[in-house]
This record gives sequence, C-alpha cells and structure tokens, in this order.
Amino acid sequence: MAMDQERPLGGPSPLAIAAIVLAGGLVHLAGPVCAGTLLGDDAKVELGGDFRARLEQDFDSQRADGRERDDRLRLRIRARLGLTWKVTDALTFGTRLRSGSDDSQQSAHITVVDFDDNDTGDADFNLDKWYLHARKDNRWAWVGRSSFPFWKPNEFFWDDDATPAGVAGGLSRALGDSGETKLDFRLAYLTLPVGMQEFSGNLAGAQLVVAKQAFTLAAGLFDFDSGVSDPDAATLRQGNGLRDYRIWVINAQGRRTARGCPLVLGLDFMHNDRDYEVADPFGFANRDETDALVASIAWGQTEARGDWLVGIYYAHIEALAVNASFAQDDWVRWGSSAETDSSDLEGFELRYARGLGAGQNLVARLYLVEAITSPQDGNRFRLDYNLKF
Repeated sequence: MAMDQERPLGGPSPLAIAAIVLAGGLVHLAGPVCAGTLLGDDAKVELGGDFRARLEQDFDSQRADGRERDDRLRLRIRARLGLTWKVTDALTFGTRLRSGSDDSQQSAHITVVDFDDNDTGDADFNLDKWYLHARKDNRWAWVGRSSFPFWKPNEFFWDDDATPAGVAGGLSRALGDSGETKLDFRLAYLTLPVGMQEFSGNLAGAQLVVAKQAFTLAAGLFDFDSGVSDPDAATLRQGNGLRDYRIWVINAQGRRTARGCPLVLGLDFMHNDRDYEVADPFGFANRDETDALVASIAWGQTEARGDWLVGIYYAHIEALAVNASFAQDDWVRWGSSAETDSSDLEGFELRYARGLGAGQNLVARLYLVEAITSPQDGNRFRLDYNLKF
C-alpha cells in the first residue's frame, strides 16, 4: 500500500507472523484434503483459501510537489481462509477470514519485513465475507457481505479485496436456438466499506452482460451515494466518502486460441457523468477529469506446471473517472498507509506468469506509471508466489 502520508503503526507481532506462515505451510502439506472434501465425498461443508508471498520494490518515484521519494523494498504476505456450507441444493452460507489492516478496504496484505526500516503497518484479521447465497435455475441472489456482484475482467473499477455488504441478484437466459449466446442481468444495492469494520455511503448498480464463447460485452451504471452525515465517510481520501459518483462502465473482452494457448484482448471504458460544484474542494479542481480507458492483451495460462502467460496492460484513468477508494491498489504507491489514490494515472503493466502446478504460480509484474495532472510518478516491481487450496 501507499506510504506517502504515514502515521505511526505497530508492526505485526511475531506470533501473528508465525501463525500465518505456519498455516500456509500446513495447508500446502495437507494438499487436497483441505481443499474441499474435509468431511468426505458427501460433505456439505467445504474449506478453501489462498496464500501469497510478495516481494515488492518501489523505485525512481517522485511526489506531486516534485520531491523525490525514497526507494522501498518490502516482503508482504496475504492469507485468506473461507468456509461454505451447502444448506440445501439451492441455499449456501459462506464466510471468509482475511489478513490485512483494519483500516484498509483495498488490501489484504501485511508487511512482514520492510528492508528500508519503514513502519510495517498493522497485521489484523477480519471477516470480509458472510453471506447467504440462493440459486434456482437461471436466477440467483445473495444477502450479506461478499465479492463485488458484477462481472468485471480486471480491478480498475473495483478492487477484488473491497467486499461490500447488501443485497444482489441476477438472472440469465440463453438466446437463439443454439444457446451459444447468453444474456445476463445483474442488480445490487450495497453499502460501502470504510476499512474492514465500518461502512459509509451506498452503491446502486445495474449491469447487462452478453457473452458468447469468444466474446463478452458488458455495460453497467453504478451510482455512488456519499455518506455526507457519516463521520466515517470523511476518513476516505480525497473526499471520496463525501462525493457522489455516477459511473458508466463498458467492458469488452475477446478470446481465441493462438498457437495452442489462450489469447485474451480487453478494452474498458469508464465515464463519470456527475456535475461537481465549487463547494466540492476536491472534485471541482478536476471536474472535467472524468474518463478512463484501459486496454490489455494477455497470451497463455497458468493452470498446469510449466504453463506460462505474458501480458501488457495500458491504463489512462482520470482523477474522477472512478471512485479511487475502491479501485485497484496495485499500480501506484500514492496515498496513505491504508488507502491508495488509484486514479489520476497513466501507464503500463508488463506481466509474466509461470504455472507451478497444484494450485501454485509465480507472477512477475512491472508498473511504469505517471500522474495525469501533476509531476507525480513511480515505478514498481512485484514478484508473487500464489498458492490456492
């Protein structure tokens, strides 16, 4: 996470670090026993989760005022453990425990070692999911707290770690005699997380998705209603908890096979059509910075040992094109120790991944980014070891 405006934070306790590492090791050794059939082939209760070890280097970076930032090298980890209970064929209860800071809705990572002697931040654990999910035929609904309920090919609009609470539902149907084209409609009314234990403001969203085997097109409207009277809203950066957003999101993704490997091309467009008044001290300065464009191409996969994937992503995301408190936190260091300013940026991600088998992979990513409206910029390299069980 970003560290520009740091506050004193206690590092993770040795007990917390030991517990996470030990849990990851035991799960890895236990293998498929933990991955699903904990109670036998007919079990209705399943456990699953993931573990990540990340080496992250930030370098050649300057702040918005032109001052240079110190380079930073960190070792970080993430641990998540989930439980699902199939109550009936149509009804499922789920919950998940995740690592991370109480103050961060965008990241489940904790810093184990900061090689430049910066504060490592908090090492907390919270339930980021607790929900009831119902499905019958081509209809589904959930109530509680869970993942963002709309289809998205990436995290530029919404970060996977930001889990809202509320109600969501959808229905789908096949079009045409062949049934190769699927029409999917999704609707939700959600309250927005501020850190991991508080909520402020609401989001009403609707999305229509048309999918074929080789192509998916999605169009959605997402209306953020700020929590103006809620003191928790004021803790979000850049006035995001006190500002309304109405964002149109269009996603297009094409898929084919090239030389025996999956080739995926993506194009995403976002536009915020809210008008901001002079009374908004944050939004007015960038009132016309309301559009975003993302383009990507990825070739390969990481399902089996020896598989590989290469990709390149381009992003141009203006200051008010997304609600930056809930968008991706990967590309930049900008913001605070708990929340990334993930807009007003332009740049590239270069990615290489290698499959290791048994739910494991290595992912290397290089980010080359600069701000759109200021001299701020930065480069970041990450190497992730991921284990899913």
